[in-house]
Amino acid sequence: MESVKDGGKPPLRLALISSQAFSIANFRGPLVREMVSHGMEVYALAPDYDDASRAAVRSLGAEPIDYSMIRAGISPFKDIFSLFQLVRKLRILQVNASFAYFIKPVIYGTIAARLANVPKRYALIEGAGYVFMDEERPSIRRRLLRSATTWLYRLGLSQADRVFMLNQDDKSLFVSAHMVAAEKVRLLNGIGLDLNHYHVTNPVLHPVCFILIGRLLREKGIYDYVTAARKVKALYPEVRFLMLGSVDVNPGSLAESEVRAWVDEGLIEWPGQVADVRSWLAQASVFVLPSYREGLPRSTQEAMAMGRPVITTDAPGCRETVEEAVNGFMVPVRSPEALAQAMLRFVGKPESIISMGRASRNMAEKKFDVHKINEQIMASILDCHV
Repeated sequence: MESVKDGGKPPLRLALISSQAFSIANFRGPLVREMVSHGMEVYALAPDYDDASRAAVRSLGAEPIDYSMIRAGISPFKDIFSLFQLVRKLRILQVNASFAYFIKPVIYGTIAARLANVPKRYALIEGAGYVFMDEERPSIRRRLLRSATTWLYRLGLSQADRVFMLNQDDKSLFVSAHMVAAEKVRLLNGIGLDLNHYHVTNPVLHPVCFILIGRLLREKGIYDYVTAARKVKALYPEVRFLMLGSVDVNPGSLAESEVRAWVDEGLIEWPGQVADVRSWLAQASVFVLPSYREGLPRSTQEAMAMGRPVITTDAPGCRETVEEAVNGFMVPVRSPEALAQAMLRFVGKPESIISMGRASRNMAEKKFDVHKINEQIMASILDCHV
């Protein structure tokens, strides 16, 4: 792939717009390095920089830029204020491309880029989000929030030149609801991993140890995981259940007191949010994510890269990570009984953890190599810059 600098063109000045500084180096680091290696000048915008995240971004070759944004919830006056502050920032930076990810940056960042006359605008949607979860009787608040989010996505994505998505279900949802034109969408196999960073380790077989990694949201299936843990422990008290992640500002977040009660009961072990999941995956046997909907979860990819079988739901973004009975099992959404039965299959036949874990790693190498995925993103950006 040719560099932007080849052919005497001026460098592409790109604004990477996020709502979480931590994610830039930790989840977008390889992409930022790839952009910089192609001669791009990358300005990484986030509202919550600290010294550590600022230094991490600079180490990638990008320039950290502060701006104002409330990460969760809809607050019209504050959001509009943030929007116009962002327009001003982009005009000062004189960028000629923007790349936004996470819900609010995708919506407001892309609109701001259009108002600032940024010529090319890209968006990455990692998942539809909790407002689009299927519910038999959604609350009035959920219905109103879904309507508002749908309208905002239509407005924001109408200004995007290219929209990257992670699974076909999300694409179908967004296209059918007229939130994005089908021809703008490019599907990726997740955001990808640096597979050299995740080495296969021998799984712990005795006692079997299950692990869940994610924000502690109801929609992640946390209650199902705990209920299944209670069922399994009633038969096999020695089985361990790890849960990594923190409570969140999201409306679907669990209360910390609930989680601590489970710890006190002896159901789960909860180290909270950890900076590096590898040492925890190394002491686990099987990865579990009973989520109701995902984009294509990074945590599952990390577990697969380290050779762990997967139990997950037959839900958008989750089903893409399991080949049934090859690298794990899929269970129905909101079914702790089926989840417990899948767990017991591993407890009763722990040797299957090794063979299924090997299949997980093979699948990760074929589908989730971050360098291959970044090539697709870069090809779209550079083609539009011709």
